[in-house]
Amino acid sequence: YGKNTIKFLRLHREGKKHFVKEVEVCTHLRLTSPQEYLEGNNSLVIPTDTIKNIVLVLAKKNGIPSLEEFAIGICNHFMTTFCQVAYVKTYVQEVPWQRLHEDGVPHIHSFICVPDGIRFCEAEQCRNGPLIVFAGIKDLKLMKTTQSGFEGFYKNEHTTLPERHDRILCGELFCKWSYGECKDFDFNCIWKKIRECILEAFAGPPDCGEYSPSYQKTVNCIQMHVLSRVSQVQVIEVVLNNTFYNVVDMKNLGLTNDKEVLVPVEAPYGSCACTLGRK
Repeated sequence: YGKNTIKFLRLHREGKKHFVKEVEVCTHLRLTSPQEYLEGNNSLVIPTDTIKNIVLVLAKKNGIPSLEEFAIGICNHFMTTFCQVAYVKTYVQEVPWQRLHEDGVPHIHSFICVPDGIRFCEAEQCRNGPLIVFAGIKDLKLMKTTQSGFEGFYKNEHTTLPERHDRILCGELFCKWSYGECKDFDFNCIWKKIRECILEAFAGPPDCGEYSPSYQKTVNCIQMHVLSRVSQVQVIEVVLNNTFYNVVDMKNLGLTNDKEVLVPVEAPYGSCACTLGRK
């Protein structure tokens, strides 16, 4: 049991310069005894309102140096404070506020919400067990307008899809990875590096791109690139929900449409998923 959707903004001031972290936290506990379920005995139950207040107090006292460190701190607090807690799991996701720039100059206290992917993390721990930390990015919308195709696929009497060697590749990406033994990691730096790897593998070199023969191959390229560049990642899961675009037929309008006007196919849409780990 636990408390979902604990939302708050943590404001940090350094002189006139302000820093913000707006997050949503979910914290769940499992107790050493199920007596509240079986007997209606609530003597060991930590109220969910107390869970919420603990999260807010930890944010006040410790700040949020990184989502992972904040989630780890919540787990540590419940494990060290309450002997009746057998397991704790905390999920934290961040609202993507970025500092506003005016003529290239960073503003000291103004921010803009940029929906270029939502950062999240999970930390979970059993009593006398290892601390497990996951991190990730979701709702990251990506598109490349060429260097993508789909050819040579299996065909039978139900196949109507034509082969394409030049199409738009567009999708919404979910990526989640696990760390090995959590040492003194710079979680913010690692997360930014993984995000860069995702974009590099999806797009290819900026002057020419890189051909994608399928959504599946693109998913694998992202995973392989992250594992080769970021040694702290042990297992990585990638889900790519695809958005397809159809070229509008403008012959009846007396126009030739050379893939200049397209409409998205709202539903159904495809999805590719894969989990890849080190040996």
